[in-house]
Amino acid sequence: MKVLVTGASGFLGSHIVDASQRAGDKVRVLVRRESDLRYLRTVPGIEFAYGDLRDTASLRAAVDGIEAVHHSAARVTDQGTRAQFRDENVEGTRRLMTAARRAGARRFVFISSPSALMGIRDGDRLGIDESEPYPRRFLNLYSETKAAAERLVLASDRPDFTTVALRPRAVWGPRDHSGFMPRLLAQMMTGSLPDLSGGRQVHASLCHCDNAAAASVRAARAEGIGGRAYFIADPEPVEVWSTLAELALRFGAVPPTKQVPLGLLRAAAFTTDMLWKLPPLARRSSPPLSRYSLALLTRSTTYDTFAARRDLVAPEIDHETGMTRLTEWIDSIGGINEYIRRVKA
Repeated sequence: MKVLVTGASGFLGSHIVDASQRAGDKVRVLVRRESDLRYLRTVPGIEFAYGDLRDTASLRAAVDGIEAVHHSAARVTDQGTRAQFRDENVEGTRRLMTAARRAGARRFVFISSPSALMGIRDGDRLGIDESEPYPRRFLNLYSETKAAAERLVLASDRPDFTTVALRPRAVWGPRDHSGFMPRLLAQMMTGSLPDLSGGRQVHASLCHCDNAAAASVRAARAEGIGGRAYFIADPEPVEVWSTLAELALRFGAVPPTKQVPLGLLRAAAFTTDMLWKLPPLARRSSPPLSRYSLALLTRSTTYDTFAARRDLVAPEIDHETGMTRLTEWIDSIGGINEYIRRVKA
């Protein structure tokens, strides 16, 4: 197939490029000229299309002759106004999907997120499946706009234009410099990450980058999946705080031990969320603490991936294999200090 990958200069997008090539696909990437393209320029045979989701002309050029689109690009930080999130995550998806359909593409794979189902008042949720409804009130702008984009994509499914949404949970692995795991590891290496568990276990589904990429490549081919969303995750959930302790010990850091009252943190997160709704703050930086980031570390959330294993592909990379590969990659780039330097850059 001839495929387009958006967000290819980012973490998951670059792994979708690799997986597509392994499947024999001819790959074109939509990237900004100012993006970090060092890794992509080492990948033989890929074609570069320069532009972004706000530039309709560049989208038309990018999808010309394309059979399937892997749409991985998104605004994923806590930084930004409602208008910015909506323009990039919702309207950008609409523009790309419209251009792809008009150009004759037959498949649109949208990289969504379980965050599209995160509500303000959610507690622990274990083993939920795709029947879980969208919340009435979303936890943050990222959750809200990913849900809106997902709904748009799934409603656009047609016999001649198959659309599908994948929801990989907490993607991790080599080449990640800005996701949840490198940020937490950087904090642990400096001893600045407190234990937010409240003395209880916090269980979570994670998704290794290779498992997410393999599901995306399969979704570009599988039959009978149009108009559906799928949770994508590793074979088994993990306990968050013991996993962080394991990660710390692998690299000589001290596991988090200092406990902070959860009620105090929730109050602080609520306050910063309210302040960061002000456009001058929202445009300039991410909040130091948010209800969204706090929820990821304090709520147990696991997913039933039966549907993805049935219709797409079973995950091949288990947690231990993934941790070994992550450790080997960190060693290959110069060790933990170089890794932390890249995270903070």
